[in-house]
Amino acid sequence: MKINFLIKSIFVALAGLLFVACGGRSNMSRGTGWSINSKEGGFQYNLEFEDQENGPGLVFIEGGTYTKGQVQDDVLHDWNNTPTQQHVMSFYIDETEVTNLMYMEYLDWLETVFPLSEPRYRQIYEGALPDTLVWRNTLGYMEELTTNYLRHPAYAEYPVVGINWLQAVQFAEWRTNRVNEYILERESYVQKDIRYSENDGGVVNSNSTFNTDAYLKRPETSYGGLMASDSLMGKSGIMKKDTATVNVYAGIDKGVLLPSYRLPTEAEWEYAALALVGDREYNTYRGKKKYPWSGEYTRSDERRSEGDQLANFKFGKGDYGGIAGWSDDGGDITVQVKSYPPNDFGVYDMAGNVAEWVADVYRPIVDDEANDFNYYRGNIYLKNAIGEDGKATILSPDELVYDTLPNGKVMLKRLPGQLAKVPIDEEETFLRQNFSESDNRNFRDGDKESTRLFASYNDSDDDDDNKRPETAGMYDAPIHPKVALDDDGNIVRSIDKSDRRTSLITDEVRVYKGGSWKDRAYWLDPAQRRFLPQYIATDHIGFRCAMSRLGQKSRIKKTARHKRGR
Repeated sequence: MKINFLIKSIFVALAGLLFVACGGRSNMSRGTGWSINSKEGGFQYNLEFEDQENGPGLVFIEGGTYTKGQVQDDVLHDWNNTPTQQHVMSFYIDETEVTNLMYMEYLDWLETVFPLSEPRYRQIYEGALPDTLVWRNTLGYMEELTTNYLRHPAYAEYPVVGINWLQAVQFAEWRTNRVNEYILERESYVQKDIRYSENDGGVVNSNSTFNTDAYLKRPETSYGGLMASDSLMGKSGIMKKDTATVNVYAGIDKGVLLPSYRLPTEAEWEYAALALVGDREYNTYRGKKKYPWSGEYTRSDERRSEGDQLANFKFGKGDYGGIAGWSDDGGDITVQVKSYPPNDFGVYDMAGNVAEWVADVYRPIVDDEANDFNYYRGNIYLKNAIGEDGKATILSPDELVYDTLPNGKVMLKRLPGQLAKVPIDEEETFLRQNFSESDNRNFRDGDKESTRLFASYNDSDDDDDNKRPETAGMYDAPIHPKVALDDDGNIVRSIDKSDRRTSLITDEVRVYKGGSWKDRAYWLDPAQRRFLPQYIATDHIGFRCAMSRLGQKSRIKKTARHKRGR
């Protein structure tokens, strides 16, 4: 009997060694020795996770170091392009700009879930609509574009424009939820098309939306609370224990759901646009790149495409596309995405066509003394609002909060089904060394010592409405116009008429990068940076989304070149 037990033990040990030797994974904890993912219960964890998948439309960008800012001779001597050495973590970015077709899908979803027939929802859809009137020109006939550019099939694969920075951020949030909802169905954590089959009238509505953050924090509340029952669960979402049925949700530990779609940071966008990987030799870059492509000119020097323009831009006064019959760049306004070759990362249109919003708050100088790793200015740290029941608060359709922008446009702050957020407080900041407040957009900037004119431009003789906060001394910009309703319901607009303002820069001013169809070649340089208030939309600014990379920096194991083949 002892011999049989010994033989069995040896067999199990050899099987375990064989399993490990063949590249498999042991289910035994190296910390405690207990089994992981045992059918009898205990600790459950996804030990089969291999790598983060590409989200729809995304291209993988392996991170690295590069010189951010202007590295070529700058004829304008623009000081806000001072070069700084930066390191960017690996991430993903959209292959192309967000197109009219992609944005129309978003509008269709909003119109379905929050129908215009209900007055309380009307401003949700209207707040997401692009400003099509950006095409109007006082001395030019552009009226057909105001009507057709967004919705006509001829422009389906053209980049969406007329989008302000706030609208771009909300689109990215919606995209995150829709992609992760699709993944849950694909991986059978919820039944296929359940959002249509179980809800009122067979369609998703405002009470049954899906939100990724809410699902991860309180999964039972998804789809209006229907996830609390097992009727919505797919085969991967149900576990049998004796006679009981237990719902299994795809939490963070499962590794199933993707991180958030978002706007790329300025450092990420510029790094992806430059695509220096094509000029890499060992651990150095061979020369410098002026544009997303190699060479010093806007025309291709490759034999097959020699002489072709590589971007859509304005050549000169009165010349947007070249001579009729042989167009130099194929477009006079925007052109269809992928009309030009991609850069060495496989990303299209990082120069020309449309300029693009990035996430950063604008400042003339990038503060590389404080940070040279994954640089970003704009952090606002929030935490989940906790209700009286001790659980995270989910926003309901009856708790809609709108924000009136300075230009009069009304936008919803957060959609129903999202987690309510509040600023962090002293509980999170006490004795911390890495952050001390919730709003960090003005970090190391705008303090009293930042300008010698602080005292004269912050005197107390201003009335209370025009009184400037202490942090506004460095960039003494005009107070944003205010739009409000008086007691009679009439719109009242107020504008800062002070003649003592010294700047247009505020914490609500965002960076946009790249040249566009109406810009000269000078702006095609990825290092160039401009700014606009976040509520402004134009006919030449679009956007694309990015996503953080989780896990290892590279997808393949790197080997020194001289060791290969040994």
